Parts: sequence; C-alpha cells; structure tokens
Amino acid sequence: MDKKKLIIIGNTSNARLARYFFDIDSDKEVVAFSVNEKYISGNTFEGLPVEAFEDIEKKYPPGEYEAFVAVGYTDMNKIREKMYNESKAKGYAMANYISSRCSFLSQFPAGDNCFILEDNTIQPYVKIGNNVVLWSGNHIGHDVEIDDHNFITSHAVVSGFVKIRNNCFIGVNATIRDGITIAPETLIAAGAIIMKDTVEKGVYLPARSTLFEKKSDEIKIS
Repeated sequence: MDKKKLIIIGNTSNARLARYFFDIDSDKEVVAFSVNEKYISGNTFEGLPVEAFEDIEKKYPPGEYEAFVAVGYTDMNKIREKMYNESKAKGYAMANYISSRCSFLSQFPAGDNCFILEDNTIQPYVKIGNNVVLWSGNHIGHDVEIDDHNFITSHAVVSGFVKIRNNCFIGVNATIRDGITIAPETLIAAGAIIMKDTVEKGVYLPARSTLFEKKSDEIKIS
C-alpha cells in the first residue's frame, strides 16, 4: 500500500525525531521539511529538501500532501500553535504520530498534529485536543481532558478527572492529583507536585535538593 506523503514543518532536533518515528512506525512517508525562509540555512536537512514555508503549497499541494508541525514548547507552545494554525490555513490535513507502543485505551480519538510517543498509558475516557505532545512514559488517568497546544514531557502522572487547559507545559516526573484544573499557560517544573487548581500563567516549582554536609563514602548504606 502506498504511504501518504508528509511534510514536516521544522528543521531542528524535534523535526529530526518526528521524521524518524514517522518513518519507522506509521503509514506516512516524509518527503520534505519546511520552515520560514529566514530560517533556511541549507537546501537539505536529514537528506531531504528544505522548502520555504511561505509558498510551500505551490510545490506540495494540500490535496496531495499532509503536514506535521514538529516544534517544541518555546513560548508556552505558542510558536508551534502559530505554525499549526498557518499550516491549516493553507489547507493541509495535519498528521498525527501515535506510537504503536503507546497503550491508548481511550475510546475518544486524539485531535490532529499530536505527537504521542512510546510507553504512554492513556486510560479510558481521556480526551486529547489538537497539537498536543506527550513525550515518553506518561500516565494519563481516566477521564482526563487535555486541551490544545500542550506539552507533557516524560514520566508525568496526571490523575483522573484532571483538566489541562490550553498552552501548558508539564515537566519530567511532575505529579498532578485527581480532579483539579490546570489553568491556561501554566508551567509546571520537573518534579513538582500539584495538589490544587493552578492560576493562569502560574509557574510551579518543586523544593530544591540540597547538598548534604557529608561525602558519599561517609554514609553507610545497608
């Protein structure tokens, strides 16, 4: 069966990883990368052509190609959101990558332009919006709602009935208790424990580890 042709929007490590996963574990064939013309530093990236985003639809018509925006969480995901909206405005269908090694148990399909990597557990009744990144190894509990343009890194635990509003970032090993709401543009740092609703644009940091006064060879571990 012929693979669907795909353009990746981006030319950084995120785009390189997206190309890798689409190539080995999807029905898509990546044929080109695209960025705004001012960010083009060479004619090729990872052995494929790099095309100016401003007029990408002339060479790669939306009726024949899909697009995927592979941009990180800079500016609370707003750069990825902007490129996502501009790609859709050009008429492109936005592809998803959902790892075959993800335990996707929800009966609700994810939105578009989602990037869901291996070892995520997504329980029943979870709803995932558009342009959402779930890096490796997260637990997304039952009845969770993840709105658009969010980025959850790795090994976060999101307990049941949590609502994550638009443009949030959740760091590695964060823990979110059940039944609370993560307000728009919340930044939750690595290792933070969130026990109640957050405030919009709030930044939540965990307690810092401290250097103990003794050296490791002075401590007996039994």
